[in-house]
Amino acid sequence: MFSRILVATDLSEASDCVIGSLGALRAWGTKEVVLVHCLNLCEPSMVTEELKGFAEPYLSRQADALERQGLKTDIEVASGRTPVEINRLAEDRKCSLVVIGSHGKTMSSQILLGGVASEVIQNARKPVLIVRLNLRQERDRAVCGFCQMAPSGPVLFPTDFSANAELAFSTLKKIVAAGSQEVTLLHVQDQSVVSKNRLEECNRADQERLAEMKRALEQTGATKVNVELPYGVPVREILARVQDSAFTWVVMGSQGRSYLSEILLGNTSLNVARHSQVPVLLVPTER
Repeated sequence: MFSRILVATDLSEASDCVIGSLGALRAWGTKEVVLVHCLNLCEPSMVTEELKGFAEPYLSRQADALERQGLKTDIEVASGRTPVEINRLAEDRKCSLVVIGSHGKTMSSQILLGGVASEVIQNARKPVLIVRLNLRQERDRAVCGFCQMAPSGPVLFPTDFSANAELAFSTLKKIVAAGSQEVTLLHVQDQSVVSKNRLEECNRADQERLAEMKRALEQTGATKVNVELPYGVPVREILARVQDSAFTWVVMGSQGRSYLSEILLGNTSLNVARHSQVPVLLVPTER
């Protein structure tokens, strides 16, 4: 499913934590890693080679950590803008997944900070896995523990029934076929769109859609498929379930029914990725 993946690193301790967890993705068929560090220079300069030389020992150490987990690893040092280079290299190296770390409300450090991660996600042609970092405070510094990833664990799948959500559902079926047997299908009746006097009508139609998706997952190998249809604010309802349940993954499309409205109102998938306590796999729309 994700045979070759691209892993973005800023050479930090946080990146070490992400890298130390990636052996778990072998359950999804991962065999090779392209480990990418971006210098984030506006233009190549005489400093480029010096910066590459500085980065290489750190990259070699991280590559060794991946190799010890059974993942064949190549190193790439790119000089250009981080989000552009990540998406370009994912295409050029024929990677099927991009992996980025996150520690919550803001994305961690250089490559993972705020708008950069947002730009990677919004312009990605490949699925993007946002890995939650386990940070704890020790005296005067934050210490990162290794991320917990369980590829066969329970999955939450929020859907708005958009074309992008259908693509994400195709990826979900592959994840189920690879061993995830418990899935919760979640559609939030958005209170800003659906009035209460239309709620019963909308629920009937959407229950049928969810039931059809449930049957498809059961035919693929899922043994427990739950269906939930709450009314409220999508981001709030999704994150409430992540916090209160034992999900190990969230899988969803990276855009909703209206790309423009997602930008204006605050991207639901990006906000879920920022705040989720568990890894979030975002599947892009076709471009």
